[in-house]
Amino acid sequence: MSSIEILGTGFVRAQKKISNQDLEKRVDTSDEWIVQRTGISSRYVSETENTSDLACQASLQAIEDAKIQKEDIEVIIVATMTPDCMTPSTACLVQAKLGLNDCPVFAFDINGACSGFLYAFQIASDLLNRYQHILVIGSETISKMIDWNDRSTCVLFGDGAGAMVLGRGQTKLYHYANSEGDVEDVLKAQGLPLVKDLQNNEATTHYLNMKGNDVFRFAVRVLKESIENVLEQSHLTMDDIDLVIPHQANYRIISHVAKKMKVDLSKFYMNLQEFGNTSAASIPIAYAMAQREGKIPANGRVILVGFGAGLTYGATLIDNRGGQ
Repeated sequence: MSSIEILGTGFVRAQKKISNQDLEKRVDTSDEWIVQRTGISSRYVSETENTSDLACQASLQAIEDAKIQKEDIEVIIVATMTPDCMTPSTACLVQAKLGLNDCPVFAFDINGACSGFLYAFQIASDLLNRYQHILVIGSETISKMIDWNDRSTCVLFGDGAGAMVLGRGQTKLYHYANSEGDVEDVLKAQGLPLVKDLQNNEATTHYLNMKGNDVFRFAVRVLKESIENVLEQSHLTMDDIDLVIPHQANYRIISHVAKKMKVDLSKFYMNLQEFGNTSAASIPIAYAMAQREGKIPANGRVILVGFGAGLTYGATLIDNRGGQ
């Protein structure tokens, strides 16, 4: 268990909106087919923005929300599986774009796929023993990993970024993180293409591939396991939790977890209908949106939970009541 305060949050979506109707013109699919199977109606795709651009925009919002100066940031952690380049890290690029080149900043990336923000958040909470202000970002331009002729994947994903500024405080955290080496290639992208082309590309092993049924079974199992783990650590039950913010992968996955846990689906926050699956960005985007919508009480208890390629998964219970 650790103690922190979430000082500020921010989020952005990519420039171009792609509706289900737009995808109907490209692949053999329909709005009804997509919504029934995923709950997604639209997603946003970057045309000119890089992952670091989106990360920087979300970060500036979070810094302003935290009411601190950007020069107060001592650590930058970026969770992404779609970096601008192999090196330097996206975090270092964000440092530069924030104008912090002359400031002492510990900057690095984490690739935990869709679980990446949870991993980064947990590491950041431990680093607060040494630093006062940490910027944690989930940012993705996952559209460049997608074969836009493959209806099983192109309907799911979108681009965006979410950010949090963390500081020291009285909010109690309970963490759980785990991984299971993916020897069956359940969810995999062989490598990043250097050039993205939404108009005319060919399916290759460079693009994201997944075995949908296997992903579904894995996701339901580990989301439930992760939630139950942090509840056990905190000696709380789902009745004590105000909101669950899951990785925004698929409506059917989330609803199935709620059903298995015998919890009303309304306790699970979802924005995937508009944003799609934004990978490591999905949880911080959802948290920032839920906060702005007044769905996170000042003394509320929130569970962040996710899963991703790796295979990775985990959860964090945020207890704003502290020792109350």
